[in-house]
Amino acid sequence: MSSNIRLQRICQNCGKEFTARTTVTKCCSDDCAKRLYKKRKRSINIEKSDNETISFKIKPIEELKAKEFLTVRDVATLLNCSLRTTYRLINLGSLKATNLFERKTLIKRADIEFLFERETQVMRSNTEILFEQPKPMYLHHESSQLSMETD
Repeated sequence: MSSNIRLQRICQNCGKEFTARTTVTKCCSDDCAKRLYKKRKRSINIEKSDNETISFKIKPIEELKAKEFLTVRDVATLLNCSLRTTYRLINLGSLKATNLFERKTLIKRADIEFLFERETQVMRSNTEILFEQPKPMYLHHESSQLSMETD
C-alpha cells in the first residue's frame, strides 16, 4: 500500500526542504538520516561521559562528609586549600587537631564547623561595631562641671 501523501518538510540534519511521503519522515535522504542518528548517539555518549566525570569529582567530597574524624589532607581537600594552609590554621590555634602518632594528625568535623561559625560571629560583631552610633565623651552635666572647675 502506497500513500499519496506529499508533505513539505525541512530536513533535521541539513536543513534543506524536501517532500516527504510519510508523516514521520525527518530527513531528506538515507545519508542525512544516518548522520542524524550518529549525532544523536554521539550526544548521548558525551552526556554520559560528562555525568561520570562529575560523579567522579564529587565522590571524594561526599566520602569526606561522612567521616567524623579527618586527616590534614582530608581537611585541605574539604576546605579547598593547601596542606600548608591547613597546618598553619592548626599552628595558629584556629583549628583544633590531635596528633595521635608522629605522622598521624586528626581533626574533628565539629571543629571545622566551629571554625566557620566563629568566623561568622566575628564578621557579625565587626559589622555591628562599624554601624554602632558613637557614644558622647561627656554628659551635659559633667561637661558644665568641668568648665566651672577650669574657670
